[in-house]
Amino acid sequence: MADDHEEELKLLRSEVQRLRERIGRFTPSLPLLLRRRGFTVHKSGPAKDLLVPAAQFLDSYYAHLHRYSFRLLLRDIIKYQDRFSLEQLTRYSSSRVVRSYLGYLQEVRLVREGAAGYVLAKRPLMSFGPTLEWYVAELLSREYGAETMWGVRFRKRSVGGDYDVLAKLEGALLYVETKSSPPKQVTDGEISAFLTRVEDLGPDLAVFLMDTELRMKDKVVPLFERALAARHVAPPVVARLERELFQIGERMYIVNAKESLGRNIGTAVGRYFRSAVSSPSGARA
Repeated sequence: MADDHEEELKLLRSEVQRLRERIGRFTPSLPLLLRRRGFTVHKSGPAKDLLVPAAQFLDSYYAHLHRYSFRLLLRDIIKYQDRFSLEQLTRYSSSRVVRSYLGYLQEVRLVREGAAGYVLAKRPLMSFGPTLEWYVAELLSREYGAETMWGVRFRKRSVGGDYDVLAKLEGALLYVETKSSPPKQVTDGEISAFLTRVEDLGPDLAVFLMDTELRMKDKVVPLFERALAARHVAPPVVARLERELFQIGERMYIVNAKESLGRNIGTAVGRYFRSAVSSPSGARA
């Protein structure tokens, strides 16, 4: 009986994906949505600092990345990439959990065990940032049927820097700025740059995502309030929705990884689409 239910679930997921793909054919592609705004993609998906296994391991790796503890472990592995021990990786997880993760990373050939400990198979890597961008793009693609790009740079724009994740969701343009560093390392300049990119691109939905379970209210929210006050005579309110999720105006959100990074992104996406349906002006509510 359990096998029958599992097979039925697989069929339903396949049908949902097929329907999403059909809907996607009748809406503009992501590059076309960007071109309509005057943006031409120069580069995207840089592989240089990406910590991702071979194609046959991607499904299990994606599933592991749902776990905040696994993402924290990857950050430490990148930090100590030339040589590290199990003991160096137990700040956030027990030895048992770390052993399990290291065993898995060896299976997918991202980590090797040597005489003096472990080493990262692909190095040097600068940071976990690109891998987080890849994961968020995969999440939006797999869970919401979005067309995605990550690590995007545009040609001949006055606003510099990467757009971490861009996605097309039923004709709406989503921009996600991802941060893998803790809140205390976020600066006024980073918040200002995010707001400038939002103003320049004009996405239907913008999300400032921090891969942390720490509070947003202590550091990040005040930074947004200060940056918004510098830009607007009557700045929009940074309003708490639930826990550490905040909304700014109609289409901008601050989210973190508390409980689930994917769930929190889904909350922002769901609120946007419910608002778009109820608004007489449609998707650009």
